[in-house]
Amino acid sequence: MDEGFEPDRTYAERRDRDDPLSWCRERFAVPDGIYLDGNSLGPLSADAERALDDAVDEWRELGIGGWTDADPPWFRYGERLGDRLAPLVGARESEVVVANSTTVNIHTLIGTFLDGLDDGAKILVNELDFPTDHYAIRAQFRQRGIDPDEGLVVVESDDGRTIDEERVVRAMDDENIEILFMPSVLYRSGQLLDVEYLTRAAHERDVLAGFDLAHSIGVVPHALSNHDVDFAVWCSYKYLNAGPGAIAGLYVNQKHFGATPALAGWWGHEKATQFEMNSMFTPAADAGAYQIGTVPVLAAAPLDGALDLIEEVGIDAIREKSLALTSYLVDLVDERLGDGTDGADDCSVGTPRDPERRGGHVAIEHPDAERIAQALTESGVVVDFRPPNVVRMCPSPLYTGYAEVWDAIERWRGIVDSGAYERFDTDRSGVT
Repeated sequence: MDEGFEPDRTYAERRDRDDPLSWCRERFAVPDGIYLDGNSLGPLSADAERALDDAVDEWRELGIGGWTDADPPWFRYGERLGDRLAPLVGARESEVVVANSTTVNIHTLIGTFLDGLDDGAKILVNELDFPTDHYAIRAQFRQRGIDPDEGLVVVESDDGRTIDEERVVRAMDDENIEILFMPSVLYRSGQLLDVEYLTRAAHERDVLAGFDLAHSIGVVPHALSNHDVDFAVWCSYKYLNAGPGAIAGLYVNQKHFGATPALAGWWGHEKATQFEMNSMFTPAADAGAYQIGTVPVLAAAPLDGALDLIEEVGIDAIREKSLALTSYLVDLVDERLGDGTDGADDCSVGTPRDPERRGGHVAIEHPDAERIAQALTESGVVVDFRPPNVVRMCPSPLYTGYAEVWDAIERWRGIVDSGAYERFDTDRSGVT
């Protein structure tokens, strides 16, 4: 429990008054209620809306001229946004580009590196990965005539919440493991893996190290180039607040420049000769080679705007407040939901308690988590449910206050104490 913690709303209000980032809230159109689902979709910011409006105006006024005359020109939008994102992932500008979707980026990067390896190469993942990672990797094995059950090696979890990094390292001792692909943060529990340690261990065994940063970019600092990570992917609609279906991003270490992407497309062609319309593909000499189709300007513009606030605040300040909020949330769960009041003690924290081992959200476990999540949402607390028993709460640091965290936990307590959640059915057919 944090030193100075007090289990009352007055303490939360005081923390809000002293919060150096409280002004950021004014830049967002946060939905009504208490929005604690930014780990799934961040809300609209004034900056993102302005950038999108500007792009629409340029489309209206410039038409096709927007590719060269818009501000910024659309033609190099992917590279421009890559340059802006590079500091957030600790990379050289040439190593980052925005392009495609996260899943497509997994396809093209995994496929490219598989093409450069001998037959029989295996990829190491873990059983708590977000499913799309496995779908894409298995598809890339099938495309090469390899049985995915043979090529995909899965590290199991000891507790269903977290992954033991030492078990990951031991699994890499298999001489056929050629690629490690892990999340930086586990989507369900919020465990933050040690990217530097895993990369070093991988390279000591001549294994390539790749990471899915979907649940960490924009809330956790990274140093991909310094750690010599080989490749990474991420989305931009969570902590980057770039909007539903926003363009994704990727990183490729400069030592891998020059490879021909497994999914080649004309937007990854070298820019100088792209419009010569040559029938042979000449990949860009940097991460830009992994772009495939034309950059979707209206899906990229909100990211350009959203990055203004993130750059203004700085990733270190964002991380500091995120840790403070998640620590406060953990303390409240212990204090308010674990005192034995009418079954509320069935709640537990499934996220690592060590602040340095968690991302930006907290997993709260309860046998009736699915119905509690529905009751919370109906009460105005927007959260999500992940099977089998997790309610994820994300106090995103740019627009969430301590008093909102307090109020959310109090509503949870009231829902459980009263049994109000019992009138909801379990139905996993919807979007959460």
